[in-house]
Amino acid sequence: MDHQTLAAYDAEAPNFARDWHAQPPPVDLHAVVKRFFRPGRTADIGCGSGREVAWLDGNGFAAIGYDPSEGLLREARARYPRLTFATAALPDLSGIADGSFDNVLCETVIMHLEDAAMAPSVRRLVAILRPGGCLYLSWRVTQGADQRDAHGRLYAAFDARHVADALAGAAILMDEETVSASSGRVIHRIVARTDTA
Repeated sequence: MDHQTLAAYDAEAPNFARDWHAQPPPVDLHAVVKRFFRPGRTADIGCGSGREVAWLDGNGFAAIGYDPSEGLLREARARYPRLTFATAALPDLSGIADGSFDNVLCETVIMHLEDAAMAPSVRRLVAILRPGGCLYLSWRVTQGADQRDAHGRLYAAFDARHVADALAGAAILMDEETVSASSGRVIHRIVARTDTA
């Protein structure tokens, strides 16, 4: 994870959490998850303040939330004390064993990674899936060059084909650019399933 981005999330975690929870529910994300995920153990990688972990857990997907920001994890634990949250950062996801999950959600996270970390991160997200597992991966689209917002958060500009290349061996079930129903931002999302063998 980009260090300046992580520092921004730690420093302003309560404000980010308040903003995210004030946004409309991501009904588009929920519809895609219901369409492609199967009941089972589910990881939310980059869970932030836990909103989607709570939704997943309440909709039949036994969920664990992971985030590199201790500030955001404090917010998540305060909001959802009965749910499980742990520290883990892309690209390594240290502490998470290969083949641990039936589903992995990584919603608008990888745009905070430097270019060299993107492909290894995508491969690692696939590695923690069980055979036949499903990955939902999305990122905010940035045109042109990498940018930083007023908080210092990195928004990397990269070609979606590089993400697809890193998913080699997985079946791409969805690949689209759309506007998020929650944030109103343009995002790209890919859903992929690993081989069942």
